[in-house]
Amino acid sequence: MSEAKDLAERTCVPCKGGTPPLDQARVRALLASLHHDWQLSDDGTQITRRFATGNFARALALTDAVGAMAETQKHHPDLALGWGYCSVTWTTHAAGGLSENDFICAARSDALAEPAAG
Repeated sequence: MSEAKDLAERTCVPCKGGTPPLDQARVRALLASLHHDWQLSDDGTQITRRFATGNFARALALTDAVGAMAETQKHHPDLALGWGYCSVTWTTHAAGGLSENDFICAARSDALAEPAAG
């Protein structure tokens, strides 16, 4: 099983204040397991992907799907929506950076986007 598929099948674990962020080596390893369009922020605290959807209806549907998934995982992204795209940014505020929850939700976002991308 690929690491991205494994991540997409996992469930987020609630973080508490004081939870340390992932070290950069782990961040790079997890980022490499995701779709190549995920980008690490310059400060290393967020990952973002702009999903091209081809029209507004698909962008809205993907935004709704990612939002619903985020609610089930109790881990919430920043979302941006426009004609033909949905942009998703993950970070863990309680950790002050990235946690495995961000990569779990990013992999789940990728899986949700597959039918919306066409």
